[in-house]
Amino acid sequence: MFAVAFTVPGGNDSGTGFPILLHKTPTPFMIFMVSDAISLFAASSSVIMFLGILTSHHADEDYRKSSLLIIGLTSLFISIATMTIAFCAALFIMLQSGLGVVIPTTLLAGIPIACFGWLQFPLLVEILGLTFSSKIFGKKETSWMSRRTADMVALGLRGLRP
Repeated sequence: MFAVAFTVPGGNDSGTGFPILLHKTPTPFMIFMVSDAISLFAASSSVIMFLGILTSHHADEDYRKSSLLIIGLTSLFISIATMTIAFCAALFIMLQSGLGVVIPTTLLAGIPIACFGWLQFPLLVEILGLTFSSKIFGKKETSWMSRRTADMVALGLRGLRP
């Protein structure tokens, strides 16, 4: 999908080098190119965020990991949505005369977006609540390091009791 920046649908004009469809259908072509570029950047950033979580040496309760997960899930959703928009725009550009095929295919292309949102939205809301609820509602939250230290102290004190 991302190779389209170099090989655009409809080809290039041999004289000017500009895409042919840019002049024939400017609005759908620009929608296609912009959504394809956004999809590339969002997919790359989601991969980087998930690799950051995977290679992190911190504990599971680390605040930084939850922020990376929020950014990763959001950018993955944006990537899926804009990739689908680019697909639908390319389909519309190529099959303008066959709207009987374009409209049902466009409606079916929305299914992966809806499924991802339906499956991952509760996780995103829970992580947002756990990460930012103390800042919004004024609850005093301790850092993961002080919680871990408190747990170690509590375990040590329990071991010292007769």
